[in-house]
Amino acid sequence: MKRVLLTGAAGLIGNRIAHLLLEQGHEVTGIDNMNDYYDPRLKEWRLGTLSQYKNFSVFRADITDLVFLKDLFAKHPFDVVINMAARAGVRASVEDPWVYLDTNIKGTLNLLECCREFDIKKVIQASTSSLYSFNEMPFVETQRSDTPLSPYGATKKGAEVLSYTYHYLFGINVTIPRYFTVYGPAGRPDMSVFKFIRNIDTGKPIPVFGDGKQTRDFTYIDDIAEGTVRCIDLKGYEIINLGNDNSVQLMYVINLIEDALGKKAEIKWLERHPADVTATWAGIEKAKKMLGWSPVVKIEEGIEKTVKWYRDNRDFILSLKEVA
Repeated sequence: MKRVLLTGAAGLIGNRIAHLLLEQGHEVTGIDNMNDYYDPRLKEWRLGTLSQYKNFSVFRADITDLVFLKDLFAKHPFDVVINMAARAGVRASVEDPWVYLDTNIKGTLNLLECCREFDIKKVIQASTSSLYSFNEMPFVETQRSDTPLSPYGATKKGAEVLSYTYHYLFGINVTIPRYFTVYGPAGRPDMSVFKFIRNIDTGKPIPVFGDGKQTRDFTYIDDIAEGTVRCIDLKGYEIINLGNDNSVQLMYVINLIEDALGKKAEIKWLERHPADVTATWAGIEKAKKMLGWSPVVKIEEGIEKTVKWYRDNRDFILSLKEVA
């Protein structure tokens, strides 16, 4: 049993990681600032799914608050810190880069400082495939990642580099999973899969940037959570891709959603945003070797499960504030 501090516990990935850790018998302390980047009621819904566990507690707080963090670390002897707290959203980061700087870099620095001060020797720091930009595919961990196309990517790279510094100077074991287009039940409303399902079902146009032929390595949330938890016992400093190793066209995903809903999409074609890459594809040989991990949920099954969750919770989902 490990005592885990999990930031971003009300987020899509953090919530699934919490479930997995709690099912394995670990003690989990969550932190989430419950910000309104999208409707906080969805975050409350996710937290509600964790209320059944006696070994879970949560603080509604911000990792940019160093005073709070130091007090928390002083009272709880954590074995592992999993930092899932981040301002996400590639396009939104172009509009308001300052909040990304605060959470993704300052917040990460605060956590690392607490790990140093309280002698915590394991950190899992979430990162993103956005760092690969226009590298040759499949993306592998040894490729250059210093040309991010958005403030979001730049701040996540900053968090990676800070984490390496604390590994080097203070012997903290750091594992950095780089995630590839995560989707699934209770997903983020600003992400394409959630938005497409809702809009197609309600007869609203779906926004497609570019020609729809861009490809993404869509990765189901349960696979992402499993890979992340497997990082806990790794030593040293490692960056590991967690993706589905199956890049598919956006239009293919739209067609899957249409089939699952039994409805056709009306598409609103928009110009490709310069912060969007045209394709992503995860090379996962390192994850297979070091974690014994491979994704098990194919895109067809994952979309089917996500649409089922939508149908089961349709009234609640449609009551949520839409994300532009």
